[in-house]
Amino acid sequence: MTRFYLMRHGQTLFNILNRIQGWCDSPLTEKGQDQARQVRAYFEKHGLTFDQYYCTTTERASDTLELATGRTDYKRVKGLKEMHFGIFEGQPEYLHPKIQIQGHFGDHYAQFGGESQDQFVERVVNGAREIVDKHPNQSILAVSHAGALMTFLHAVEPERAFQSCPGNCAILVFDYDGSNFHFVKLIDPLTDQELVEF
Repeated sequence: MTRFYLMRHGQTLFNILNRIQGWCDSPLTEKGQDQARQVRAYFEKHGLTFDQYYCTTTERASDTLELATGRTDYKRVKGLKEMHFGIFEGQPEYLHPKIQIQGHFGDHYAQFGGESQDQFVERVVNGAREIVDKHPNQSILAVSHAGALMTFLHAVEPERAFQSCPGNCAILVFDYDGSNFHFVKLIDPLTDQELVEF
């Protein structure tokens, strides 16, 4: 069984400015850096180790991974990047359309040069699958983004959906049996809490 830890990056400048990040990047704040260091303390406290390390191509993800693990021998991948919001990249978050399912924007952004929800789902699921298929029976940490976490969870277990955006450095844990992902738990390393149901 392969265990896949999908983690959100630490707090960024755009997080506190309430800006849409998507494919554009903004740096970790000092708080975001501290959050990543708290994750490292959590890993050490609970004896959590990993065989493989991945993150997206954004600075906020790679900085989080390095601070949380002390590792530099990780691989950067595009498949787990945040949704592409087209011309809305960097714009205020209040411009997001009102939605029924948290993080699910349908085809709204495709008309503005971004991705449709289906394109995003396919990219993230395929990106995760490519990673786990390379490392059977290993433990893998991948640092990604809030939208990617919400989208991936809903794609592999449609009955599950976040009621609100997962916090910075939240970690979704999945087991992968060679064909399917199975949700195990949600870890909030900043409060040292684990949730099986939410």
